[in-house]
Amino acid sequence: MSGMQADSVTLVAPFAGWLAPLEEVPDAVFAERMMGDGFAIDPIEGVLRAPAAGEVLSVPASAHAVTLRLDNGAELLLHIGLETVALGGRGFVAKVKAGDRVAAGDPLIAFDLDRVGEAAKALITPVVVANDGFTLKLDRVGRLVGAGDPVASILRSGARAAVGVAAQDEKHEREVRVAAAHGIHARPAARIAAALRPFLSEVELVRGDRTANARSTVGLLGLGVANGETVVVRASGPDACAAVDAVAELILAGLGEEAHAAPAAARVEPGRPVCASPGLAIGRVLQLRAVDQDVPENGGGAAQERAALDKALAEVASTLEGSSGSAAEIAEAHRALLSDPELIRAAGRRIIEGRGAGYAWRAASREAADAIRATGDALLMERVADLTDLERQVIAALLGGDAPGVPVLPNGTILIAEDLLPSQFLALDKGNLAGIVTAAGGPTSHVAILASSAGIPMLVAAGEDVLAIADGLPVILDADTATIATDPGETALAAAGERLAHARERRAQDLAAAHEPARMADGTRIEIFANLGSVADAAAAVNAGAEGCGLLRTEFLFLDRDTAPSEDEQRETYSRIAATLGDLPLIVRTLDIGGDKPVPYLPLPAEENPALGLRGIRLGLARPDLLRLQLRAILRGVPASQCRIMLPMVADLGDYRPVRAMLDEVKAELGVTDAIQLGVMIETPAAAMLAGQIAREADFLSIGTNDLTQYTLAADRGNAGVSQRIDALHPAVLRLIREVGRGAAEAGRWAGVCGGLASDPLAAPILIGLGITELSATPAAVPGLKAVVRTLDIAACKALAERACDAVSASEVRELAREAIR
Repeated sequence: MSGMQADSVTLVAPFAGWLAPLEEVPDAVFAERMMGDGFAIDPIEGVLRAPAAGEVLSVPASAHAVTLRLDNGAELLLHIGLETVALGGRGFVAKVKAGDRVAAGDPLIAFDLDRVGEAAKALITPVVVANDGFTLKLDRVGRLVGAGDPVASILRSGARAAVGVAAQDEKHEREVRVAAAHGIHARPAARIAAALRPFLSEVELVRGDRTANARSTVGLLGLGVANGETVVVRASGPDACAAVDAVAELILAGLGEEAHAAPAAARVEPGRPVCASPGLAIGRVLQLRAVDQDVPENGGGAAQERAALDKALAEVASTLEGSSGSAAEIAEAHRALLSDPELIRAAGRRIIEGRGAGYAWRAASREAADAIRATGDALLMERVADLTDLERQVIAALLGGDAPGVPVLPNGTILIAEDLLPSQFLALDKGNLAGIVTAAGGPTSHVAILASSAGIPMLVAAGEDVLAIADGLPVILDADTATIATDPGETALAAAGERLAHARERRAQDLAAAHEPARMADGTRIEIFANLGSVADAAAAVNAGAEGCGLLRTEFLFLDRDTAPSEDEQRETYSRIAATLGDLPLIVRTLDIGGDKPVPYLPLPAEENPALGLRGIRLGLARPDLLRLQLRAILRGVPASQCRIMLPMVADLGDYRPVRAMLDEVKAELGVTDAIQLGVMIETPAAAMLAGQIAREADFLSIGTNDLTQYTLAADRGNAGVSQRIDALHPAVLRLIREVGRGAAEAGRWAGVCGGLASDPLAAPILIGLGITELSATPAAVPGLKAVVRTLDIAACKALAERACDAVSASEVRELAREAIR
């Protein structure tokens, strides 16, 4: 029957018996509240009745338990006896089925009291609240109750004041528009969950008539929230306002997603391949057939199975540590899934019903996958592969072995599969892997990102027909044109082979000369540095011939954690990167978060446009404690002969001078007497126009073309509706770069580019012609970039740069650059 208000429901005894606290149940899963709060009754009659009105969610085939959803949303698990699943249904008769509507007192399950009592470990029956967001208020225990007697009330969080509990909680909600280019997919969902770690309140996201636990990656994916849609962030609890604001600000800031990180998910039609990673490959087919390991349906007891699942989840999570680059971003999303409260609860509910841990995890994972598929969103459906991947890894850990392995690849393998999982890709021998084709999948799937990072050509969504291509058949995979030619003739093979040979020869030549200084054909020296985000990146840069680090993104130390890194932790990391570089210069950018890179331990006020708000050096000046600590760590970790420091998001000298003073103070504190270069990252049109003025005091200027382009063209990098307008070779952007080159030269300083444009060989002659003398690119781009620079002449570059500044569009500039390089 109904309770005192809509948020509260009164629970009545489901049968006559002795009412006991949950601690008296002789099973740790219940007694230690692993499944949730509740109570227990030792029955003296053989009919289990509904303790309140609601809907039947599930009744296992063994009929020893039932789960109800009450009218206030609480999910209640009633489990008759302990280890009764082993009876296989003997002695039980279900009176309801999933989907039935019941009233308080309606019969749910009839059972033979004597038969079950003799066979079971105990007859005591736990009644457990199985979902978050509810509080149980239990009446007096240690007494005999009759069926239908009130025994407890269950309240939605935030409604406690209505039943006499101190009204210390608050409720708050806020409507926000999702600005992330691809909506709320796996990584943004994981970031929302991470942002809520410091808060106690229950938080949910509401899209239309659907609601999801905001701490659950799986639940958020199931909402299917796309870019531009509006959601409500709702919370109740002691810090509801702060929790809602933290999530809302994260959403408004774009959820940490950058527009250039991945293309928007295209609607792919089966049988029409889509390029996920460009390139050309010739090889022979090897089909990868997916195999699921068998798992026992029934378990050996809830406590044993739950402990086994927890151990397996921890074991798989531990394998995700130590990743870098694209793999680190994917590991972040996978860790969130492994700790997802809704996924774990769904598996736990099945364990309580008597299922084995592997069976329960597989069922919960596939149920979540079905919910994601039901959204119909192409990008979100690509995350189903992540669930499948973790399903197999956790089950392998439970069974004490490895997940189904990948085959040994012969040289020149074109691997074909229904879909490919990230863990499978990482296990492949990349030296023998020529290309990949999948029948399913999408261009923004995690395995597509990995393939692109590794330079492996890949086609996705090629349709079921590719699964019928025979093993060993020769094929030409041209990902650039999204085609796969099976059993091609000699002429086609010869032509493709010639293209491949030319590309390989050019790459080999570039690598062979990569460690030589980059000098133009006329002898002009251009420095080619690398952008770094980890120790592993530093090693890759040295191997690729980089002459230094033009941008160390220190955010990787601050993101995806609950507290800021200590001075010693930062010092140790900077020191390892410096040591990896040897004596090469290391330019360390101070913390650049806020806006599109928020962190949970640093709550920022709500901003209408975070990209133009408190970010970069503005945040450092607002939090001088963080900035000073980072400066100390840099000076302690990087030898003075290598050390250069760069400030992000500077607009004018008013941003620079306070940091110069702080750096001088920190040098004095640490006894550092050597000169330390302090430069500026030019990311705003204001800084570009004032470059000459800034360069008279700053030691160097380095242009961040990504932000400079979006600010110049008034086009948000995270807005898919205008992202096609963003091209750093737009004449307006080039004219600002020209101002920076001129200003630096007049002040006797050097000017560089560390944004994405520096990795584009097509842009090199124009940037050099505009006065840029240092290019900082991705490590993989360094050899090719040096090769291009060696072909250039400074006079021709200056002439080309002037023509580019006078062009009317970015496309015209690109055509000019192509002609010049040809």
